[in-house]
Amino acid sequence: MKKLPTFIRTFANVMILYDDTQPLTLSMLNGIVRETIESEMPDSYWVQAELASVRENRGHCYMELVEKAGDGMIAAQARACCWKNTWLNAGRHFCEVTGSPLSSGMKVLMRVHASFHEAFGFSWIVDEIDPTFTLGDMARRRQEIIRILTEEGVIDLNKQLSISPFCQRIAVISSATAAGYGDFCNQLADNPYGFQFQTQLFPAIMQGEQVESSIIQALNKIHSSAPESDSSAPFDCVVIIRGGGSTTDLSGFDTLALAENVANFPLPIITGIGHERDKSILDIVACVSVKTPTAVAEFLIANLAQTAERIDTCTKRMALAVQQRLETEKLRLQQLEQSAKNVFSLRKISEENKLKNYFLQLQNLSERQIIIERNRLELLEHRANLLDPINILKRGYSMTLHNGKVVREATSLNDGDDITVMFADGSVSATVNGL
Repeated sequence: MKKLPTFIRTFANVMILYDDTQPLTLSMLNGIVRETIESEMPDSYWVQAELASVRENRGHCYMELVEKAGDGMIAAQARACCWKNTWLNAGRHFCEVTGSPLSSGMKVLMRVHASFHEAFGFSWIVDEIDPTFTLGDMARRRQEIIRILTEEGVIDLNKQLSISPFCQRIAVISSATAAGYGDFCNQLADNPYGFQFQTQLFPAIMQGEQVESSIIQALNKIHSSAPESDSSAPFDCVVIIRGGGSTTDLSGFDTLALAENVANFPLPIITGIGHERDKSILDIVACVSVKTPTAVAEFLIANLAQTAERIDTCTKRMALAVQQRLETEKLRLQQLEQSAKNVFSLRKISEENKLKNYFLQLQNLSERQIIIERNRLELLEHRANLLDPINILKRGYSMTLHNGKVVREATSLNDGDDITVMFADGSVSATVNGL
């Protein structure tokens, strides 16, 4: 065993003699370290570092501080503790200024003093936290993410999508137990118009280090829920909501990976993550951003109400247009009816005149034809009278009959035939003799 050098020092007004024959106990050695640190480093120091982890226990805040080299490797590491009496005010002030509590990954500027405990070892005791340094670093990180999204050309991709006017099928990303989720569902269900919304929850962790990975996983589930055989999506939009106020932890919503997933998502995304300070990067890339979950519900209700109003307006316009068209057509039919009556009346008069003319013509023709036929009958009658045998007999002629038949030739008679000779005033019987 290597022997310690012999020397004498005073620690806490206690004289201890060290020599190479008497080894120190661990508590004695740690006590020497503590006394040395407290005596040689009595002041406080402003130090900037990155928080590797943060946890609260019994009102105290325990942190792991790291410094990373350019290659991402840890160049320095130390524990830090903010005792309850300091943390109560420092933690609240940090949240009020930055809008977020301390969380891993943040860069912080703290005033600390050294502390060494024989049983627990070395740690830095936090006396003060400068929230403006963290706020500036968060702003720089946000601006860097916005710059990358802008260069990639995706920052406005989701904003270019249109919210369906009939948006009723909602995919919700939220914590299942969050009060904001319950408020959102109640607001939709109790809307004054009686609209019916279909919501499906995709649970996610909405606070802490797992926010990014949890929301991305939920987005992937929503994207994969569309059936491969059907190109239509089962949802009209995606809603990302959580409750909270100005002290909400928003660091999980200010990451590049989450922003890229939201910006490139094929459905419009509406955010209402319950904060008042300013917009997160998630809000910037989302299609629509409102403050709270109930505001998201109000937006969806108002969107459907506007659609219903437009439909009602169109219905009234169509009814008015149809009514006006009916009135126009009714007037046109009345005009056509009157025109038809006028035409029919004129045509009737024309036809009546034609019929009268035809009747007169027919009457004239009939009278002329009757006269002609009467003349012809008279002529025939005259001719008949002329040919009447009686009239011929009156002119002195006679007519010979044999067996009741007119004898036209003498050769048709024989001697001894009995004949009758007719005269105008009578007849005589005779016998043929001398042929």
